[in-house]
Formats: sequence, C-alpha cells, structure tokens
Amino acid sequence: MQFQVHSEFESFDPSEWNALVEQGISDVPFLRHEYLSGWWQTRGGGEWPQAELLLISAREDGRLVGIAPLFLAEYDGRPVLLLVGSIEISDYLDLIVRADDLPRFLSGLLDFLADFRPEAWRGFDWYNLPEGSPTLPALQAESAKRGWAYAEDIYHPTPTVVLPGNFEAYLATVDKKQRHEIRRKMRRAEESGRSVRWYIVRDEATLEAEIDAFLMLMEMDENKAKFLSEVMRKQMRATIHTAFRHGWLWLAFLEVDGQKAAAALNFDYRNRLWGYNSGVDARFMELSPGWVLLAYVLQWAAENGRSEFDFMRGDEEYKYRFGALKRHVMRVQAIKS
Repeated sequence: MQFQVHSEFESFDPSEWNALVEQGISDVPFLRHEYLSGWWQTRGGGEWPQAELLLISAREDGRLVGIAPLFLAEYDGRPVLLLVGSIEISDYLDLIVRADDLPRFLSGLLDFLADFRPEAWRGFDWYNLPEGSPTLPALQAESAKRGWAYAEDIYHPTPTVVLPGNFEAYLATVDKKQRHEIRRKMRRAEESGRSVRWYIVRDEATLEAEIDAFLMLMEMDENKAKFLSEVMRKQMRATIHTAFRHGWLWLAFLEVDGQKAAAALNFDYRNRLWGYNSGVDARFMELSPGWVLLAYVLQWAAENGRSEFDFMRGDEEYKYRFGALKRHVMRVQAIKS
C-alpha cells in the first residue's frame, strides 16, 4: 500500500473520492469532496485560522484504498492531527475507507505518519465520529500496540427519529401527550384563518434570495446571530449552494400571510433527512411555526420513503418530544507516549 500526502483537494478526482465515501464506513454528507473542500476554503467558517492541510491517500495497484482527511493545528496546548471538518459545523466525521480495508489502512497510516515529521505532531484528536464507527476500536487497538495513550468520550448526542413508513405510523411511535400536541399545533395553524403554507426550495433562480431569508430567520435567535460572523455566513452560503448543486439540499420555509415564519435547512442524503439548522420569526410564535414546519418535514420524510430524520448534534428537549432516540458522536484522542 502506497501512502501519499496531498496539500490541496484539487489533487483528488472528486468522483473517485465520493465513490469511496459511498462505499466506506461512514457515508455521510460531511465527508464528501464538495463539502470538505468548501469547508477548508473558510477553515470551517474561521474556526481554524492557523492550520496545515494534510490529506493522506493510500493506493494499492492503482486502487484508492483509503483517505485520511487531516489537518495539523495547535489545540489544547499541543500540536495534533484533526479530521478536516472539525469541530463545530460538521456533525459526522471519520476516515474514508471500506470496512474490510480499515484495519490495514489504519495500521499503515500510523506507520507512515511515524516517519512523517514526527516532531511536528503529538497525536490525534478526532471529533464527531459516529458511536458505531469501526474506527474507534481499530484506533484503540493500534494505540495499545504502539503504547499510545487512548481516550474515548461521548462528545454530543445526535437524536434521531426512526420513520416507519407513513406519518400516522410515525405519530403512533410518539408519546401520547406529544402526539396530541403535534396534531393540535398543526391543526391550529391550518384553522387559524390565516394563509399558512410550506414549501421546499427547488428553483436555482430564487436560491440566493432564499438563502438571504434563511440567514435572516437564523439571526432572529440571539445565539445564532453571534454564531453568524461574516466568514461563517460565507461558509453557510457555500454549503447551501454546494448541497443544491450536488442534489442533497432540502431547504423548506413556512409562510404565514405571505411572510416567512420559519425555515428548516436539511440535507436529503442516503435515504435520510439530516437536520442542519433552522430559524423562526418570533412575531408568529402564537402559531408555533417551528414546531409546525418540523411536523411537515417529518410528514414529508415519512411519506417519501426516508428511513430516518437525524436532528444531528444537540440535546434540545423538543427533539425527544418528536420521538427521537438518543445516539452520539464521539471524541477520541490517541497521543504518542
């Protein structure tokens, strides 16, 4: 197996990269070439102003076996190798490799890195690995073999709704009180006497204006307004445009009397909806626009064959009221002795 370090995403054929993601241990939108290359352009919306890109590929007889999308940065007082996409805005990360190839790819990667500027980095600090990722036990085994210190911790819950096939079947899985509440709020909006409608953005000609509207709704939340720095706004716009171009954007709005009252930014990828962010106009709170739009989103997902709605990171109570099951992403540290 031949390993090589690349300093730019342009060194890769995007279709070859994405094919490996689709065959790999974690087929998630945040590992696709178009997403990670865009993330790197803004360093995650300004999260990593000082970082060095180290994309490490492994080939065997010309076949791409694995990719370790890494960058080198000072973090927690020491130089470490992190996964591209870390930490705050990419909810799932991992190595890009087929399950059968993982053990020897990871072992070869660590052997390769042992001779690659070993004085420049102290170990790995990897965030947002799915709790079921085979990378976790594989890295633990490799760390033990090499005498490295290994630590694995739950980083964030990622509540997920399992969708059984239609909206009524989904509602039957929700707590009786909450099921009544979801129906009541949907009915209240529909019977309010006001013009209430929701729609999915599909027209590229209006996309820029829809992004403006979405960011405006996000900014109505004080915490999200602080989050949306100039560079983060650039990152969000780029992500939305990228998802649209590649066919996995799912952006929806709820309108009341022709005014946008709520928005839901999701990704429609691999038969699941991934809930990335949202916004609500507090002027319409008597109609619970956020809840109502989320109910419509789940109804659409259930009735269009999606298997799950992944709320992704965050432990907000409302997610469990909609019947979400608790899952997690992990932080793993493997530090050289």
